[in-house]
Amino acid sequence: MSYTVSKIFIDTNLIVYTLDKSNVDKQERARNIIRKIVNVHQPVISTQVIKEFYVVAINKMKADPIIVKNILHNFRNMEIVTNDLELIEQAIDISVISQISFWDSLIIAAAEKANCEYIFSEDLNPGQTYRGVLVVNPFETGDKLF
Repeated sequence: MSYTVSKIFIDTNLIVYTLDKSNVDKQERARNIIRKIVNVHQPVISTQVIKEFYVVAINKMKADPIIVKNILHNFRNMEIVTNDLELIEQAIDISVISQISFWDSLIIAAAEKANCEYIFSEDLNPGQTYRGVLVVNPFETGDKLF
């Protein structure tokens, strides 16, 4: 990976790990990764990521909704892709062609729409390129990312 400024799409799982007290090591790594993306690159998320993060934080992590809302407020500093009908149609095409879930396809479609170079995700296939966007598992690649 180069050291130039890149647009990086951040998948929900990476943000969720920043709150995960059950795995302090992974929590710290996730926080460092996001910090580096925000400080050195251009972070991108979608309305899907925001919604998924809120639901997981409240339901699975039992976080206080007001605290989560305050965290969400900081997402204003990121580029946010809105999931509109055109994006949903693109996701359906990606899902059918690539044989992956609709929800993963929606992440890919949003990253493509924002002209991201990378998707940082633990869920998608690392090393796979979808529509010109490379999937990276930041927990596998470590500090080689930056």
